[in-house]
Amino acid sequence: MKKLFSLLVVALLAVSLVACSSPTTDDQGGDTTQGTSEIHVYTRDSSSGTREAFEDAIGLGKGELTDAASETSSNGDMATKVGEDTAGIGYVSLSTDFEANNVKPLQFEGVEASTDTVLDGSYAMQRPFNYVTRAAGDYESDDKEQLVAAFIAYITESEEGMAVVESEGGIVDYTNARPWAEVAAEYPVLEQDNSGITIRTAGSTSVEGAISAALAAFQPLAGNVQYAMNQSGSGDGWKRVLGEEKDGANAADIGFASRPFEAEEDVSGAMASGSFCQDAVVVIVEASNALENLTAAQVKDIYSGAITDFGSLE
Repeated sequence: MKKLFSLLVVALLAVSLVACSSPTTDDQGGDTTQGTSEIHVYTRDSSSGTREAFEDAIGLGKGELTDAASETSSNGDMATKVGEDTAGIGYVSLSTDFEANNVKPLQFEGVEASTDTVLDGSYAMQRPFNYVTRAAGDYESDDKEQLVAAFIAYITESEEGMAVVESEGGIVDYTNARPWAEVAAEYPVLEQDNSGITIRTAGSTSVEGAISAALAAFQPLAGNVQYAMNQSGSGDGWKRVLGEEKDGANAADIGFASRPFEAEEDVSGAMASGSFCQDAVVVIVEASNALENLTAAQVKDIYSGAITDFGSLE
């Protein structure tokens, strides 16, 4: 009996020692011993305009991104994944619903992203939301061409259209805005039944909220014109209206990019191109993370792999 008791004591001590020596882990497998946690880096795919604006702002060069980074497919996918990962860090458009996705936006270089800080230039990580259309005469009908032109005027010239974009997080400048009734008078096509015509959009996923809301508001103002959105990334915006995919299965009438168009994306042949609002790129962490601010150097070190633990940022 005494021998059995001794064996039991030894076994209990062994279990206790193993438990004490084993590090605790978070839900994603990161080491949380002594309050530290391995950072899980999330990024966008290489065609993303958000990724390009983000990497430019922190000075991350080509090939410098850590191999440990996980790619996400869209702005929404990024927000979802970071919001589900207590050790996650990522970046999204300012138009993102942070609370609904359980993420916290961080200050960048001590400045909070907002309409005011973007317009006055104090928030450095910002970019334009750009559009480009098909060439004049390269539409299924003259009516469709005029409806596309009217929609562009709605979001770039009219007070009402710009207000819709603003309501979805877009940052607009009303300096030269006009009432929609005044703008609409320049497009007689709006007065007829256009329910048999569909405006197709493509490109950036970051613009999806603003453009979807604008198209929905425009529809009853434009003879019940229909619309179809196929947002898959900024790299597809130009391709599907002026590039190699303009006559393919994914052809569109308006392409969007959440960045300036590249030199090889020649927009000179478009019926119209330009910016319809400004946006900020915001670094995010899961809502319970204690971080409040990061510098460009810190973010670069995280994304290059030089910093791998949140404890290093304290």
